Amino acid sequence: MGETLFDFVARKTDDDGETQRRPAVSMTNSAPEVLAAPAIVRDAGAGAAVPPPPANPSTALVVTDYTPPDLGPIERLVRFAYKFGVSGSVLARPLRKASAPRILATVTEPLRGDAAAGMALRAGHFLILGLKLPVAQTDFHGTETLTAPVARYVHGFQWLADLAACSAASQGAATAERVLDMWLAANTAPPPKPGKGMAWSIEATAHRVLNWIVHAPLVLSTAQDAKRAKILAALGEQARWLDRHIGNAETRLAALVGWSAITAAGLLLPDGKPRRLYGEAGLVRALGEAVGEEGGMLSRSPTDQVEAIATIVRLNACYAAVERDPPEGLAQGLASLVPPLLCVVHNHDGLGSWQGAWPMRENDLARLIRASGVRVRPLRDARVWGYQRMRASESVVQLDAAPPPAKGEARFPCASTLAFELSYRGQRIVTNCGGAEAAGALVPARLEQGLRGTAAHSTLVLDNANSTAIHVRGGIGKGVSEVTLDRRTVRGGATRIEAGHDGYAARYGLLHRRVLVLRDDGSELVGEDALVPTKGKGKRGQIGYAVRFHLDHRIEAMASSDGHGVLLQLPDGSHWQFRCHEDVILEEGFRVDADARPRPARQIVVQGLASRGGASFAWTFKRMS
Repeated sequence: MGETLFDFVARKTDDDGETQRRPAVSMTNSAPEVLAAPAIVRDAGAGAAVPPPPANPSTALVVTDYTPPDLGPIERLVRFAYKFGVSGSVLARPLRKASAPRILATVTEPLRGDAAAGMALRAGHFLILGLKLPVAQTDFHGTETLTAPVARYVHGFQWLADLAACSAASQGAATAERVLDMWLAANTAPPPKPGKGMAWSIEATAHRVLNWIVHAPLVLSTAQDAKRAKILAALGEQARWLDRHIGNAETRLAALVGWSAITAAGLLLPDGKPRRLYGEAGLVRALGEAVGEEGGMLSRSPTDQVEAIATIVRLNACYAAVERDPPEGLAQGLASLVPPLLCVVHNHDGLGSWQGAWPMRENDLARLIRASGVRVRPLRDARVWGYQRMRASESVVQLDAAPPPAKGEARFPCASTLAFELSYRGQRIVTNCGGAEAAGALVPARLEQGLRGTAAHSTLVLDNANSTAIHVRGGIGKGVSEVTLDRRTVRGGATRIEAGHDGYAARYGLLHRRVLVLRDDGSELVGEDALVPTKGKGKRGQIGYAVRFHLDHRIEAMASSDGHGVLLQLPDGSHWQFRCHEDVILEEGFRVDADARPRPARQIVVQGLASRGGASFAWTFKRMS
């Protein structure tokens, strides 16, 4: 299969030898850390006092050392003037005629697209996360007729990379020209402000501008001078539209992509120096606002992390095309984004299914990391970003140890606090359903809200209620506000994590506490889920609970005869066993796989009635010899 992702990033030393970057705050070893929403870190320093939380917890997450490039007084004046609407051509070429529209250099695409999707496009279909959509039947207007993943792909012109991957520019040019003509006919001019549809969102427009620049040989392939001039005029008009409306970006990720597109236009369109200076300052600032102290996007979404890295990698290719070095702050940002992403990668089995993500394939991840040029090891203890990683031998455990993203930070926030995933030899055993971001392709759009719920994750659910309220259209409500966390190495070299959250405290007077212990040889994961009353002895009565363990769709599961266990056969023929003192049942379910396809799967469920005064449920996953 060639060099894998973890061969590439950890060629010299094992994951267990990684060095961790720590925020400059501390906690005592005797008390668990408390993470508030957004998560605040107080990290281990023996005997250190626990500082009080800041008045505004969100400020603890914002990177503050990203500064715009150092400019001389004239360049600062040019940037200031461009910001307030002075034409770039006037600033770049005063008293002279504006330069003719053109692309100044050819950019080499650093991230290869999907050749199969490119071939489908040449045959007349968009292929989006497995969904085929005839080009002739596609609504290119900026309306809501297209589902979110389809609209991002079509209006963001992400299909250009796929088309370039399947053939030479001369062979794909006719297809690109046909689709581009249809889009321009439906979108004759930008609206006065960002529209409700995806076509004229900041995010889609930014991707479109960046893709037109990077894939100029495809976009400008027409032999007709008038048509080429029309396309260049549309490109310039959209870049100016971004200049004016970038402050209305829908999310922090959209702002990051928008500023990247503005900077790319400044690099590769004539008279672009004022725009480049303006874009670089905004880009570095947007990066600092979107990324936490450890380099994780505040949305806590692995796919957002991937998109942020990919955007910067492609912008760096634009710098290379004009033989210019990117700003130091951009290089720092790219270096900080990679270690948290690797924290949520299962060795040889792609991304963890967190915050709407699905398991992006390891080969695609390897290409992305290789293109970034950043060689680092995964963070094990990404407390600010909110994920914990345990690795022992060939076993990997990931744990969501933080509240969901703050309101407005993520497109698909999930109530997944204290859920975990387990893999062995690159085979997922326990997983989450995942894939809310793919809803609207092969995953039915009606399932999006359910995929974000607590029951779609491998954790405890109380009274069939989400630990944090999930609203439609990406909304999130009250629930988990604090998470306690204590991580340590115990006797024998095992890793022990104890965490708890208050998502059920207000409604039921109970805290959920979870303990995970991964044996040093990776052969056993011991866990306990406990319900702890918030006050004294707690209330009387009972309440329904369910501890769910979603299995990978490739796992064969068979319940034991005594009703307290399940035998699991992995694709490589190895066997694991799940045991619990409580009654165990197997239920049908599904998960979203690496191709964003819904797959029938099974789930282990431990359920019953628990005392309102508190209860605990111990369980074990063990590899059979």
